[in-house]
Amino acid sequence: MCGIVGYVGSRQAAPIVLEGLKRLEYRGYDSAGLAVQQDGKIVMLKKVGKVSHLESALHAGTMAGSVGMGHTRWATHGEPSEVNAHPHLDCLGAIAVIHNGVIENYSVLKKKLLADGHRFQSDTDTEVLSHLIEDLQKAGGDLEQAVRQALHQVKGTYGIVVMSSREPGKLIVARKGSPLVIGFGEEEYLIASDPSALVQHTRKVIYLEDGEFAVVSMEGVSTRTLDDVAIQKSVEELTIELEQIERGGFEHFMLKEIHEQPETIRNSLRGRLQVDEGVVKLGGLEQVKDKLLAARRIIILGCGTSWHAGLVGEYMLEGIAGIPTEVEYASEFRYRNPVIMESDVVFAISQSGETADTLAALREAKAKGATVLGIVNVVGSTIARETQGGVYIHAGPEIGVASTKAFTSQLTVLALVTLLLARARGVPHVDYTLLMNELDALPGKVGKVLEGAGRIKEIAEVFKDARNFLYLGRGSNFPVALEGALKLKEISYIHAEGYPAAEMKHGPIALIDEKMPVVCIVPKDAIYDKVISNVQEVKARRGRIIAVANEDDDDIGDLAEFVIRVPRTFGFFGPILNVVPLQLLSYYMAVARGTNVDQPRNLAKSVTVE
Repeated sequence: MCGIVGYVGSRQAAPIVLEGLKRLEYRGYDSAGLAVQQDGKIVMLKKVGKVSHLESALHAGTMAGSVGMGHTRWATHGEPSEVNAHPHLDCLGAIAVIHNGVIENYSVLKKKLLADGHRFQSDTDTEVLSHLIEDLQKAGGDLEQAVRQALHQVKGTYGIVVMSSREPGKLIVARKGSPLVIGFGEEEYLIASDPSALVQHTRKVIYLEDGEFAVVSMEGVSTRTLDDVAIQKSVEELTIELEQIERGGFEHFMLKEIHEQPETIRNSLRGRLQVDEGVVKLGGLEQVKDKLLAARRIIILGCGTSWHAGLVGEYMLEGIAGIPTEVEYASEFRYRNPVIMESDVVFAISQSGETADTLAALREAKAKGATVLGIVNVVGSTIARETQGGVYIHAGPEIGVASTKAFTSQLTVLALVTLLLARARGVPHVDYTLLMNELDALPGKVGKVLEGAGRIKEIAEVFKDARNFLYLGRGSNFPVALEGALKLKEISYIHAEGYPAAEMKHGPIALIDEKMPVVCIVPKDAIYDKVISNVQEVKARRGRIIAVANEDDDDIGDLAEFVIRVPRTFGFFGPILNVVPLQLLSYYMAVARGTNVDQPRNLAKSVTVE
């Protein structure tokens, strides 16, 4: 969740590290710090808040050195403060550590180190590592050996970078459960927790796997296992373009990413949905196609927005392809001893491909014999590497913490998987052709929804001071209600709940009065009349109705105070269109309330801790 940047080379490290931290600020931002090797000692600077606070405090020449590292923190142990910010030093100020992850047995280790005379400055679990490495070096051995021995003693997850004033010109890197990538530049090396921090300097990278350890110096990069076995890593090429991680004239990344959706959905379809040939081709599933077609059950794992995508996928897979499908919170999956059969196919959905809970859940399913597949955005991510096949969503880098384009791309890929299976399971050709054409038309229809952004902005101004929102939907639009409510909570800090519209009368209807905004998703589908009945129940209690409805619905205006129009499409594909106005509504509400849209409080983009 936090951001890591390291540098070894011939240039000044501090400006390069600082620039990388800015690119990773969306990963965690309650505090930031950096350290460099300078004149035989470690010079360090830490600040609470945004990276800009760190930048303002960094004066030219005060941190001169060609080896350095930095960190943006998302607090797990200890409140945001300069003392708790990374890097953390040992007692002598000679060893510095930055760390992503959680050291689960830190309290036991800390108690022993305190008894041995170590003095701790922070409340973090990370500081245990710097003192433990110091303690092990006292017993003899170099830094590399001490780090390796320390990591054998800790339980939990980590992506760490370590440097010592006693061994200049060197950084030591190790990973278990928290991503790290090493970039190869011209006579320089860069380390980061996310490739976006490296792309300005190099496209040649290696990804560390769990249990791997690297020593980075001007002599090169030496990679070994934690058990000191040499390994050869293959260099990969980054495909990210620098302009993809810039705002491109938009006020916020979130708004840019919402408006990118016609193109990102098209990218998810490109080369896969072959309408003229009447086929869907998903190359990442070819090697497991027989197992996928023979699946007795599909299980979808995800967290947050990815879980909502899975819920829509369940409607698609059961309603179109006729395959029993279950959707599980990845964070709960492995703690209830789930019943998994070898005939099951499990899809793990994660934008980053690094979500700790989802990764742990897929490993559990894999250990029990299921075929495990991934739907991820980030090429080379851990989930992509550990699954037996899968599909990239090709949404491009998503910087805004609140996921938008990744969600619609996940739904698009789930629709493609559904069509692939439906065709193999004998869906009539005429129905299959209709579905292909509807899916092919979605990018243009999303573009049409975006043309109505001005109207949605006006609605946001009306309701910007509301304290609560209710979102209602039925069928495959119930997950859209959940997602709309989540978006509003994430970035505007307004309490919101999503409900199946028919469930409203089983409790939530007690909340409805003339002050309660209620967003109703009312497409003209097979259950349109049922949803209209629920809308009438809201109106009878004087709730303020905002309806997301089709362009040809001439009746909804008699019930709703505000109507947001979307084009019609095939029912199970409707969520891809219907969620876009809710993304815009949450965005404009947040802007009107003056919150930090791209970096909402307490949240981080990639959740790499349990």
